[in-house]
Amino acid sequence: MTDLAEGATLVIRPVVAPATVDAPDAGTFLEMVRIANAVCLADAGHDYLREEAEEMLGFWQDQTDWTQLGFAAERGGVILGVVKMMISNEADASTVEFDLMVDPPRWGQGAEELLLAEVEREARERGIATIQTWTLHRPGTPGPRLSPPTGWGEIPADDRQTVFQLDNGFALEQVERNSVFDLTGDFAVVERMLAEAVAVAGPDYRVVAWSSPTPPEYRDGYAHVLARMSTDAPSGGMVVDEQHWDADRVARRDARQQAQGLTVSVAAVEHLPTGKIAAYNELVIAEDHTGATQQYGTLVVKEHRGHRLGAIVKCANLLHWRELVPESPRVSTFNAEENRHMLDINEAIGFVPASYAGAWKKVLA
Repeated sequence: MTDLAEGATLVIRPVVAPATVDAPDAGTFLEMVRIANAVCLADAGHDYLREEAEEMLGFWQDQTDWTQLGFAAERGGVILGVVKMMISNEADASTVEFDLMVDPPRWGQGAEELLLAEVEREARERGIATIQTWTLHRPGTPGPRLSPPTGWGEIPADDRQTVFQLDNGFALEQVERNSVFDLTGDFAVVERMLAEAVAVAGPDYRVVAWSSPTPPEYRDGYAHVLARMSTDAPSGGMVVDEQHWDADRVARRDARQQAQGLTVSVAAVEHLPTGKIAAYNELVIAEDHTGATQQYGTLVVKEHRGHRLGAIVKCANLLHWRELVPESPRVSTFNAEENRHMLDINEAIGFVPASYAGAWKKVLA
């Protein structure tokens, strides 16, 4: 509890996941969702990252693989901001990932400092030294720029979210590009790229696709590539805790996504000589099919790169998605700026930049 200069009292309270979004105690959780969407809109300049309350709640209610918790900063019955944290339940977890979100009109009233203090307290109590977060930024913002040690990408140095991270001891470790693809346009390029990529890949590879839940015959292979996402994807200077997956965890994830109200399409490439899945792409949308589609994971495992498998899974899934969810106007995706190969594929397909994200890390003393 902290007394502000004007005499008001700012209080930190835990965010509790309600049983449903209509439950009597759902108010704070719903306000967290509202503020999260308001921050994305204010910082990125678009609503393509909007998340529904049911979507966020379904994730919070399953704590099997990830511990999720949050705190709200409240003054006089008004919630100024919230922070939500996610911590891997792997035995060797070494990071706390968090999203610190202050209602845009209330930034600078003291909530952001208190919420960050809660993150650091939680990390220290758990014996975790590294805390990490992401900030969103509009493209084309004038003024000085800040680049990460990777040398790829940049964000505005004078954005209030950049200044806050630097003032509090965080280092910019990576820049990601948020790109969007127009699902209402011509798909001739997508069809051509898919045909060309399939011809280059050759007969050792075949496309397989499904809508969640994952068919039992693919659960083991899918678990393998989901685990490889934590080791094979470029992460700059960020710490990524290795994730261990098996068929049971895939089934849990499918059940959680169903509880979130998500429609999920997966396109994968199977390596026929080994029977292993070599690449995959996921497209996801909440119950409102008129909103933006989110691309979750896309990965070609290292030993199968160079066969155009990335183009295959992306193009095959876009074509399937057009039939599955014709109402959605666009796909939104994030890629590390140093992941030039995947960005080349995106640009060739027709993805264009919509915003940028800064990846920040702080090692606690």
